[in-house]
Amino acid sequence: MTTSTAAALASRWTAAVPIGALVVFALAWQRDLSLLAVIVVSVFLAGAVLAAVHHAEVIAHKVGEPYGSLVLAVAVTVIEVALIVTLVLTGAKGSESLARDTVFAAIMITCNGIVGISLVAATRNRQIAHFSAEGTGSALAAVGTIATLCLVLPAFTTGRSGPEFTPGQLAFAAVASLGLYGLFVAMQTVRHRDYFLPRTSTGEIKPEDDHAEPPTRKAAFVSLAFLVVALVAVVGNAKNVSKSIEEGVRAAGMPQAVVGVIIALLILAPETIAAVNAAKRKRVQISLNLAYGSAMASIGLTIPVIAIAQIWLDGPLVLGLGETEIVLLVLTLITSVLTVVPGRATLLQGGIHLAILGAFLFLAASP
Repeated sequence: MTTSTAAALASRWTAAVPIGALVVFALAWQRDLSLLAVIVVSVFLAGAVLAAVHHAEVIAHKVGEPYGSLVLAVAVTVIEVALIVTLVLTGAKGSESLARDTVFAAIMITCNGIVGISLVAATRNRQIAHFSAEGTGSALAAVGTIATLCLVLPAFTTGRSGPEFTPGQLAFAAVASLGLYGLFVAMQTVRHRDYFLPRTSTGEIKPEDDHAEPPTRKAAFVSLAFLVVALVAVVGNAKNVSKSIEEGVRAAGMPQAVVGVIIALLILAPETIAAVNAAKRKRVQISLNLAYGSAMASIGLTIPVIAIAQIWLDGPLVLGLGETEIVLLVLTLITSVLTVVPGRATLLQGGIHLAILGAFLFLAASP
């Protein structure tokens, strides 16, 4: 098979699968699905994930880094926020803590799962992963600050009973989160863009390793459109199978929060695959950009939108984490600092982050 033939086949399936997944999403929306229907939806969900990764890489090749990582992280988060708001507006049982559970799951999955598996992929064969401590450290600092402001402080404030903010406190947290996220994006893309580019073992910026011709402007815009379609299909079909997942979780006797964790894993699958692909090419900085950028966008965009939605929502908004979750968050931040500061990491650091993710997943299922 020639290169042109392979490219033609890739363009066909990466265009057909997102459209097919979107059709499946529309047909299955708010329906009771049989086992066969759940399997079909799951197959198209997996296909949409792979298509999203392909289109994100096309866009990244056109615009360069760190813009490519930013496009995928923001696109996934915007659609995730839309899903959260939709579910919160339904007023279903457990919706008052949905934003907290989803955002915390995203933080643990990105900061431990994506970081951990990327470091493992990059350090196989006794190698060492190199990245920019300045850029990654600033991203981690922003994630830790926003997470503490929005998820830890509500458990200790006294303006309202329970782990809730007062309206004024919520407004401050929302403005601070959005402001810090905007400031970070400006630093990442304008003022200190070089901090977020892949590094060599000597600390120099690594040259681009893809010698193929960049896609045309038209091809990049087409990929952007299909990326949005694929991500809508991913989130929508994840929602479609959530009822089946919920029933399975309930049958297994596990807490309701496990459903949110599973859906978060599905939604973050495109970023995970893209991060691992970058790590295999020894471009760990791109993997870390995706991980911490997604964590920051998840908080920085979700909390402000939920805060605005609270204007017309009557129910409570539970944001404060429990004691177990706070311990896991603190452990994640401390370990992440020790991983990031040297600017290089080994297989051990990857294994530690995956162990923390494992603890989160286990304790979510068995608190």
